[in-house]
Amino acid sequence: MGTYSIKQVSEKTGLTEDAIRYYEKIGLLPYAKRKQNGHRIYDEEDTEVMELIICLKKTGMSLNEMKNILQLPIKESLSSVLELKRTLLDYKEKVITQIHDLQRIVEFIDAKLENDETLFRPQIKVANIVNPG
Repeated sequence: MGTYSIKQVSEKTGLTEDAIRYYEKIGLLPYAKRKQNGHRIYDEEDTEVMELIICLKKTGMSLNEMKNILQLPIKESLSSVLELKRTLLDYKEKVITQIHDLQRIVEFIDAKLENDETLFRPQIKVANIVNPG
């Protein structure tokens, strides 16, 4: 199993170096192991936790909620950690709702583009209603 510098793990996961340091500072990530020169080193398990954090963040989960999740036995099967399973199911529902909301937005945009409309509702001419014909 290889080790990575903070720069390498940042490139591998997409987290900034500052974010990694901050997550360590607030206890979201465990403090990194250090080389003799004091430089942080990370292993595959560390990168997996970082990738999990990125995923949870994309669900809208707060850092405090993530911290609670990461304190659970995350290496165990979900069926043996009911709190973890319930939390993931709740966030799955939130993500599904977000997907539906985004799909409605795409449909709105598509309809506007297809019909070459303005972004506002079409205005009904009052004169046609009052004096039809």
